[in-house]
Amino acid sequence: MTVPARVLTVAGSDSGGGAGIQADLKAMLALGAHGMSVVTAVTAQNSLGVQGVWELPVEAVRAQYRSVVDDIGVQAVKTGMLASPELVETVAELIAGTEAPAVVDPVGVSKHGDSLLAASALDAVRTKLLPAATVATPNLDEVAQLTGVQVESEDDMRRAAAALLAYGPSWALIKGGHLQGDATDLLTDGSEEHWFRAPRHDNRHTHGTGCTLASAIASRLAQGQPVPAAVASAKEYVTGAIAAGFALGGGIGPVDHGWRFRDGASPA
Repeated sequence: MTVPARVLTVAGSDSGGGAGIQADLKAMLALGAHGMSVVTAVTAQNSLGVQGVWELPVEAVRAQYRSVVDDIGVQAVKTGMLASPELVETVAELIAGTEAPAVVDPVGVSKHGDSLLAASALDAVRTKLLPAATVATPNLDEVAQLTGVQVESEDDMRRAAAALLAYGPSWALIKGGHLQGDATDLLTDGSEEHWFRAPRHDNRHTHGTGCTLASAIASRLAQGQPVPAAVASAKEYVTGAIAAGFALGGGIGPVDHGWRFRDGASPA
């Protein structure tokens, strides 16, 4: 019996099912990986926004992580919502002690503009979490929050990547989805650059895009792909998920994590 690659997401729960733990597990399944989870927070959330957030105790987060890693083992870890300095520092310590690539999605705000990271946690992200990352995947708002670099052009993306790499991740993926024109992302380790471009789809239902991309990258890394190939594959998957995003509730709907199954394509 073939055991699929094992990927662990450490993130918050989205009760609406579009982002967070729920999106992560759907993306992992769609790409042929076995997803496991450490819940860091519970949110009351729907297509209109976030109505409430409840952090889990650090002890609960640590216990979940050790339970999975010590018995089942992991081949990649993905982090998402880590609201407090204590959670950031705890997860950074756990990741640093795990022999597996780590994809850090430094979640700062929700799709609706709701804050998901305490201002007091920013220093812990910079000094503890980013140095433990194989790939860090901020969007333009998050990279500005972390580095102070405001991105308005592709040259600015290079500057933002350099500023992010200074904090210690092996690779920086600067997501340019908020710029005009094609959806363009820059991946670099400081010595080589990879640009990923995709047509921009006229679809407002994009809830969960960042979580989904980071989880797809982690899945491909767990399956043995090098970072540039993993990002290329994840970008292709997310582009299709955005194109197939659908209305849900009265606000912004989610991307379609299962679009390949409905198209009859293989997850490989």
